[in-house]
Amino acid sequence: MSEHRGTWKVFGERTVYDDRWVRLGLVDVEAPNGERWDYHVVSLDRIAIALVVDDQDRALMLWRYRFPTDQWGYELPGGLVEQGEEPAVAASREALEESGWRPVGEPEHLLGFEPLPGQVRARTDVYMWREAEWVGEPTETEEVGRIEWVPLSRVPELARQQKILGAGALVALMYYLASRNL
Repeated sequence: MSEHRGTWKVFGERTVYDDRWVRLGLVDVEAPNGERWDYHVVSLDRIAIALVVDDQDRALMLWRYRFPTDQWGYELPGGLVEQGEEPAVAASREALEESGWRPVGEPEHLLGFEPLPGQVRARTDVYMWREAEWVGEPTETEEVGRIEWVPLSRVPELARQQKILGAGALVALMYYLASRNL
């Protein structure tokens, strides 16, 4: 199948709702079958995630509760990239604010992805560090959780148990584990 076959035509977009956290748009599209309608698209600011792996093969993770899905589970530190901020800087800042651990050294851009491209724009970038220093208690108190260094050997089982929350953590961890065997 060629890339052109299956391409959608976009005729414009209008914003229905817009605030600091989320924007909802209606996009005037024509599907490959010729049907045309307004398609709902949710847009979020760019997201940066920190994967910090130590010399004991453990990842810095946060055990926390997420009320929208009524779940407890592990996440990697991360959050929205502020206006004018570089994504790697945002990932480092989020790690420090959420965990009290400051990543050390130059980050490696591990990967970038869109977690739900059928209806959501949410560019997500994952940066990796192999060292971090303890600075003090987390300053981000809104998303309080338990800070843990989780052995990477536990990740596949935690994923099966649905104890890793969100595409950002799951994709980053699984990609990292898979890439080590290449």
